[in-house]
Amino acid sequence: MATEEMVTNELGLRMRRVERGTFEMGRRSAERGNQDERPRHEVRIETPFYIAETPITNAQFEMFDEAHLARRGRRGLSTDDDEAAVFVSWDDATAYCEWLETKTGDPYRLPTEAEWEYACRAGTTTPYHTGEELPEAYRREQCDDWHPAPTDLTVGTTPPNAWGIRDCHGLVEEWCHDWYGRYPDTPRVDPVGPADGYAKVTRGGSHNTRLEYLRAANRSAALPGTRNWLIGFRPVLSPLPDAEPDRNTVVPKHAHDGVPGGDGTVDDWDRPSPSGEPFFEGPIRFVDEPANPESVPFYGHNHCPAVTWCESGDLLAIWFSCEAEHDREMVILGSRFSRKTERWSDPFLFFELADRNLTGSALLRASDGTIYHFNGVGAGSHWANLALAIRTSTDDGRTWSDPRFVNSDYGYRNQAIAGPIETSDGRLVQPCDAVSSGNGGTAIHVSADGGETWIDPGRDQPAPIVENGAIGGSIAGIHASVVELEDGRLLAFGRGDVVDGRLPASVSSDGGRSWTYEPTPFPPLGTGQRLALFRLDEGPILLASFTDPADELEDPDGMRVRTADGEVRCGYGLFVALTFDEGETWPVRRLVTPGDDRETDGGAWTGTFRTDDTHAEPRGYLAATQTPDGIVHLLSSSLHYRFDIDWLLEYSDR
Repeated sequence: MATEEMVTNELGLRMRRVERGTFEMGRRSAERGNQDERPRHEVRIETPFYIAETPITNAQFEMFDEAHLARRGRRGLSTDDDEAAVFVSWDDATAYCEWLETKTGDPYRLPTEAEWEYACRAGTTTPYHTGEELPEAYRREQCDDWHPAPTDLTVGTTPPNAWGIRDCHGLVEEWCHDWYGRYPDTPRVDPVGPADGYAKVTRGGSHNTRLEYLRAANRSAALPGTRNWLIGFRPVLSPLPDAEPDRNTVVPKHAHDGVPGGDGTVDDWDRPSPSGEPFFEGPIRFVDEPANPESVPFYGHNHCPAVTWCESGDLLAIWFSCEAEHDREMVILGSRFSRKTERWSDPFLFFELADRNLTGSALLRASDGTIYHFNGVGAGSHWANLALAIRTSTDDGRTWSDPRFVNSDYGYRNQAIAGPIETSDGRLVQPCDAVSSGNGGTAIHVSADGGETWIDPGRDQPAPIVENGAIGGSIAGIHASVVELEDGRLLAFGRGDVVDGRLPASVSSDGGRSWTYEPTPFPPLGTGQRLALFRLDEGPILLASFTDPADELEDPDGMRVRTADGEVRCGYGLFVALTFDEGETWPVRRLVTPGDDRETDGGAWTGTFRTDDTHAEPRGYLAATQTPDGIVHLLSSSLHYRFDIDWLLEYSDR
């Protein structure tokens, strides 16, 4: 291989030589950053390599893939020939390097994560190769808005680092060779990353991203099939170092290990709860801080649960943990409830993609025992720009398939909502918010082949005008729950898009392509509230919701419900209702409260509240499942309630 300081290949690609050397990989102790940037450790680059002076441009990439022309200019970004190519996946970037190798006869590839950081730093130890701060000349809309602002992505317009390499901070994120994983705690020589994983490393930060994500030490991750406006790449000219890959300690392949119960020996799921013996317990917390805080990225805001049951006798609950819901540090944590111990496990890491917002999770146990996990995957910050990913488990949640996209187009209609269903004819239906907040409704994604392919049946329909009797292409209200009626139609309730002052109902007779709107007899919901709607094994449909919108809790109206003492009175807060005639009437309405006077911390947006005979939890995001023993498990943002149909009907005339 050549030894010149710079070489230009026959396609005009300028490559800068990087000599061998040693550096400290990761962030300094005094530098703000994420947990995955530690421990700082010594890395020896033993093999010199050439790295592209700038990221690959549109013109350079389209010499290989003319189809990329159609992706130019999306989101108002990267239109010209000499702007950095974006909307390029890891697979695309790797294929380009292989094409370069075929064209030139030289070994092109993506840089390892260590090579990238070494080349970016160019001998510096500061957050940026420019020092402690990144000068204005390098910045391109370094903010955190809901949608990207147009900005010039022309390569090579900012000063190079000391080794002649340009655009390392903030032009585009850049794909690396490595699978994403935790750092080792010992020195490494020419490291190539973990042996496996489900996400690839990206480095450098990008336009339309806050400055702290542009630091040399910052690490991000993305699914290999990701194509968005933030990520591009630059190749390396050099054989891949012959180093032994590390073991990946990030992918939680055995998140089940060490959890109380769940050993597959529980054999009484099929035993019904004792007939005529009403059962109610709760609330207990399912979200708690880990006993070893260093082992789990647990943040201050924990919210948005999903839940399902496992053959082993456990419940599996998941939720997001973050400091701010719009931000990038978000991870999905999980916990398991064992009937043997009657307690929830310590939280464990269930799913993460470093520096991606992950708003919206859902779990579904299908009739064949497969557990489906759905999750929104952000391009960066916020939940306005989400793709929808799926993975599956066939061993009770012990191990999971690599995630793949249900919908890889970032935008609305991909924020997964808890409560997916399997219909009587085997279709999988996953509701997702159609807007980022407020009114605008809920979409559904539908699969007729066990999750292999998906459609959004209402996607091309006009935006709904929600009023009684009107028809639209989305469910009325965000955060909607869906249930199948006995005649095959779909019924959904959601938050917002109020009809005649009431919680809206939407009914579809064409598989979700169109919905007809009508009012329910229930009050609407507000911020910090999400309902649950599902069919019990005994036949009736159950609704769990709240008696008053969250913004009216200082002066609530309440609702006539059955209270803990059996009386029908005005109650306030969390209630459940049953319909025996497919939603026409709801004769059973009961407040979900232990009845005694106590103070409870509901976490998230709920906070501390008091319960008594007529007062229950005032707000929360609900998720529910019914286990084969007949027990309904209702989760709010941090709390777990248990009851059976005998408790629901305890004072009923039915």
